[in-house]
Amino acid sequence: MTSTVTKAESLVVSGLHLSIGGSPILRGVSLNIRPGTVFCLMGRNGVGKSTTLKALMGLLPADSGHIEFAGKRIEKLPTAERARSGLGYVPQGREIFPHLTVQENLFIGVRARGMKVDPDQLDRVYTLFPIIKEFLKRKGGMLSGGQQQQLAIGRSLLTRPTLLVLDEPTEGIQPNIIDQIGEAIRMLRAEGSMSILLVEQYLDFCKELGDDFAILERGSVAASGPMDALSEEIIREFLTV
Repeated sequence: MTSTVTKAESLVVSGLHLSIGGSPILRGVSLNIRPGTVFCLMGRNGVGKSTTLKALMGLLPADSGHIEFAGKRIEKLPTAERARSGLGYVPQGREIFPHLTVQENLFIGVRARGMKVDPDQLDRVYTLFPIIKEFLKRKGGMLSGGQQQQLAIGRSLLTRPTLLVLDEPTEGIQPNIIDQIGEAIRMLRAEGSMSILLVEQYLDFCKELGDDFAILERGSVAASGPMDALSEEIIREFLTV
């Protein structure tokens, strides 16, 4: 397989505040995602992880704070512009179109942005997730949850992101497909063509794949650092239910 490799870009978030209905959700969140790494954003339910991703993508308006991607400020850009700058987003719940075929789902993001399907990128997706190629004519709604997750990630990869944002990719997924998604993330990191921001509650998945981490607690970063600094004390205090 031949792959077009682009430079992995970094993301810097500084002092991000966001309120919904007058209630503060994010309270000064700051993150620094290094080029070519897997960054795990962790925390218990309801601490603001998915809200942080939606703020990064422009799906929720931040009250204040800076977002810098590839050396450019993007916090005032609309969602489509952020995507065109190289942000790829796979939301929680996958958002597959159930009545479209797998092939139609796969190509919809590329065509919506006026791009052509790159044969090399398509081969790359098929290599990472062979089941997609096998089920191209099947309706998206007929896939299992894990297969839909693979399709959603493949759809995003076809847009050639330099930062791939994944929201809970293992949620409700059978163990064998969790392993396949984990292997795909390892392969993407090894290529060095993108950074990955991973929101995940499956601790072992993060420890196996992540280079760096941040833990949210009540909308603020309570702990952060390289993954080998994630101690049992931190886990007990901020991650154990």
